[in-house]
Amino acid sequence: MSYCTKSFGAYDIRGIYPETINEELAYRIGRFFPELFAAKKVVVGNDIRLSGPAIKKALLNGLVESGCDVIDIGQCGTEMIYFATAHLHLDGGVMITASHNPREYNGMKFVRQGARPISGDAGLRNLEKYVADGDLPVSADIPGNVELLDITEDYVKHILSYIDVAALKPLKVVVNAGNGAAGPILDVMEKYLPFELVKVHHQPDGNFPHGVPNPLLPDNREDTAKAVRESGADAGVAWDGDFDRCFMFDEQGHFIEGYYMVGFLAKAFLSKKTGEKIIYDPRLTWNTEEIVRENGGVPIMSKSGHAFIKQKMREENAVYGGEMSAHHYFRDFFYCDSGMIPWLLVLELLSQSKKKTLSGLMKERIQHYPCSGEINSKVKDADEVLARIEKEYSAEGKVTKIDGLSVEFPDWRFNLRKSNTEPMLRLNVESRYNEKLMREKTVELLGKIRV
Repeated sequence: MSYCTKSFGAYDIRGIYPETINEELAYRIGRFFPELFAAKKVVVGNDIRLSGPAIKKALLNGLVESGCDVIDIGQCGTEMIYFATAHLHLDGGVMITASHNPREYNGMKFVRQGARPISGDAGLRNLEKYVADGDLPVSADIPGNVELLDITEDYVKHILSYIDVAALKPLKVVVNAGNGAAGPILDVMEKYLPFELVKVHHQPDGNFPHGVPNPLLPDNREDTAKAVRESGADAGVAWDGDFDRCFMFDEQGHFIEGYYMVGFLAKAFLSKKTGEKIIYDPRLTWNTEEIVRENGGVPIMSKSGHAFIKQKMREENAVYGGEMSAHHYFRDFFYCDSGMIPWLLVLELLSQSKKKTLSGLMKERIQHYPCSGEINSKVKDADEVLARIEKEYSAEGKVTKIDGLSVEFPDWRFNLRKSNTEPMLRLNVESRYNEKLMREKTVELLGKIRV
């Protein structure tokens, strides 16, 4: 079996099994990882993908031959690797996952000590270089050991520490694991919560019999929405395959855009302690900025992407950071993202609110700052389109380039940014109190982007 390093990306490794990610690649990563990152003891886990156990076995072989001790936490979500690395004071962690990609994919995410990300600018390029070209290091005289460890209870107790469980109301909640890794964790959490959980696609199954677990795609939302409507639930939650992102639905089955969740979660933290710093990304901003300031917080913009958000949070000691893509980061979770903390915070706020429904809580914010959601356009030359759009709109608008092109006018704004992996541009548009204007400007911009 040959190996290929084309699967190395900006933040992780991801490719089709066994063509671009396979056992030989995993073994070589295991041989080089300890030396490159001074790792004597690491944690390893895998999500529910069918190729996960074989890839993990090869990775473990490489690690132990290099003299590295390994804690294998079995099937898990990505954030459980973050938790184990920091909680157990380990030198690093490797999660075998392809998140929301189709079932033939797999991949790996890496962290170093303290659950700090290993990305393109922080060691991943070196790992890629050695895996591709380097001679294998000499095997250790004393091989490492593999220890199987179930951290589920410790992890769940930590997640529940973000809320006052005693203050929760007995809500009915639809939970859609998408046949991913979230189901078994929800079963453990259920013992501690007063919620009635209506479980959809609950059993882990790497065949993905109900489609790839990616609720960011509109076509993948109806199963959750329908279950909410039919069960009369107070809310719905759906996760991607490795449950580092969760997506909320109100009691009517309406999908709540990740943008509004950022402001919602910022308010959750600021209601407990004012003066905290909140990190947010440049794609959609006005709602978050207003909520943070109204609740005594300090809004700080960061380039989108987990490595940038985590770095900015550490620099600013921010309590929370959020992206409209449904990645939410927490200071007390080692500055890492979690898909289990957000929905609990939302339902805690709902339990405490005088407004009886989740739609009631969200309606005002959506009306204040209507948004387009992210719209993708394939283009021949992304740089040419960006330059043309900037030239046309910059004369009367305020331009910022923290991440792509953002142009702000008194009543509306937009962000246009390139994809990291495809010849594609991603557009987000929002307005102040004017949905019609937002829609008109969205159509106008798409007409200029897609010429």
